[in-house]
Amino acid sequence: MMRKLIAVAAVSGSLALGAVGLVGGTAGAATATTPTVSTPAASPATHAKLCARAEKVETRVNKLEARAATWVPKAQANEAKATAAGHTKLAARIGRRIARVQTLETKGNTLLAKIAAKCGSTSSAS
Repeated sequence: MMRKLIAVAAVSGSLALGAVGLVGGTAGAATATTPTVSTPAASPATHAKLCARAEKVETRVNKLEARAATWVPKAQANEAKATAAGHTKLAARIGRRIARVQTLETKGNTLLAKIAAKCGSTSSAS
């Protein structure tokens, strides 16, 4: 009885995978033959909308960078205190947070540079 159940499961599984393979094969062939269409350049109205949205993003990034600029020195002082007190695990955790914030600052600066290149800068990138 157990052998029959295993055999039925194996046969039904292979049939199911075979049917998916056939469907996937035809769908793959259909998408491979269709030509790719490149998107046209953004219209001036679309460009203006995107730049307006980018200004909001730029404002937010600048606000977050200002907060990070005040937070990082405090966190570095706390890391130094924890290290001096022998709390190595706490110091390592604070160090990882500092590294994460500094990485986010770098990404924010990169984003601001991209916005400035495409839309022109309304404020300076820090």
